[in-house]
Amino acid sequence: MSDLPRRAVERSAKLAALPIGFAGRTALGLGKRIGGKPAEIVAQEIQQRTAEQIFKVLGELKGGAMKLGQALSIFEAALPSEIAGPYRATLTKLQDAAPPLPATTVHKVLVEQLGGDWRENFRSFEDRPAAAASIGQVHKAVWHDGRAVAVKIQYPGAGKALLSDFTQLARLGKLFSVLLPGLDIKAVLGELRQRVSEELDYLREAEAQHAFALEFKDDPDFLIPDVIAANEQVLVSEWVDGTPLSRIISDGTKEERDRAGLLFVRFLFSSPARVGMLHADPHPGNFRIMEDGRLCVLDFGAVNRLPDGYPPAFGQLTRIFNNGDMASVVQGLRDEGFILPHIEVDMEALRAFLAPYVEPTSVEEFTFSREWLQQQAAQVTDLRPGNVVRQLNLPASYVLIHRVHAAGIGVLCQLGATARFREEVVRWVPGFAEKDPEDSEDSTEIAS
Repeated sequence: MSDLPRRAVERSAKLAALPIGFAGRTALGLGKRIGGKPAEIVAQEIQQRTAEQIFKVLGELKGGAMKLGQALSIFEAALPSEIAGPYRATLTKLQDAAPPLPATTVHKVLVEQLGGDWRENFRSFEDRPAAAASIGQVHKAVWHDGRAVAVKIQYPGAGKALLSDFTQLARLGKLFSVLLPGLDIKAVLGELRQRVSEELDYLREAEAQHAFALEFKDDPDFLIPDVIAANEQVLVSEWVDGTPLSRIISDGTKEERDRAGLLFVRFLFSSPARVGMLHADPHPGNFRIMEDGRLCVLDFGAVNRLPDGYPPAFGQLTRIFNNGDMASVVQGLRDEGFILPHIEVDMEALRAFLAPYVEPTSVEEFTFSREWLQQQAAQVTDLRPGNVVRQLNLPASYVLIHRVHAAGIGVLCQLGATARFREEVVRWVPGFAEKDPEDSEDSTEIAS
């Protein structure tokens, strides 16, 4: 694991270097201004260099730093490709290449967590992991009653490393305020730290997974493997085969990709209404397509608990945007905390930024594509002071909802899925299908 900086001293040094680098760039900028260079150009150069350093360091670190980078993907989309490109490449490499724990370490963890007689729980246990992630890895085994099971084991020290990252990141508020003046980074970090703490507790994950399994039991569209046993750092659940969603993305027919995209959206939008929770880590590795066509969902370590379902404001503001009332959209975003009181935004720039998030809900059928996403992202890829993305805040209560939507759009564009996505929003998202007095009779028929 030498290629991944896990030791606390190394990690702290990388994070601590960020404000030092910013101070150096600020001093350099002052010198250029004295030399006659326009202040706006100097400020833009400082912001660009700051962004380069932030995303370089976040990309090199796993744990909390990586999760912050994922949560800030909405802002990363606003950065030039020469800055964000290497960050995304490094992040993908880290996600795909987590080195497995040696068998001796795995056995030691199982002894600590399950006792010296841990093997009595299993008829067989495969030492080579079937999958690896940021805080743990999964082994295939056969439970003592003959069922095939997945045994999820947390990396030793993973919790300490993650929480240490957030302690370091919390000291960088001033740095982020230069790059993203409209963002309350302390609130974002606080929410992420709380959610990461939950991800480290496999008992809490087991509770969430079991709740999903009960709700979706015998569902015609979805399969959730149930939990068999768990403690804080080991989770045993039913083993599920199936075709990984990544293979559907790369090799699936158009019909298979469309079906997968529709089920993917249906699961994410229906879960808060049905279970009171939102699956908050929707990357392709957590989904399988079963032989009978159902979508299997894995890994419930990251969930957003929404006992009342989606926030009504989400559906209401989407509907108002589709009706063209941007003044009400801006006021609604202020009320929800997306625009802080001291921040002013350009209404047309905001409309252009929000369009790709809302467009799929404005038509009966929509096709997601990589080209469409690239075109939308191109509208906001600059660091000029007026860039609307830099003026927006991410309220703590929406951190995971945003994470799901941003990642979900990415998956749908990878699939190139075409489907009637609007119908899923109408059915599951409160506030979207409500009728305003100014709504036409036709729009009411569509929404109903």
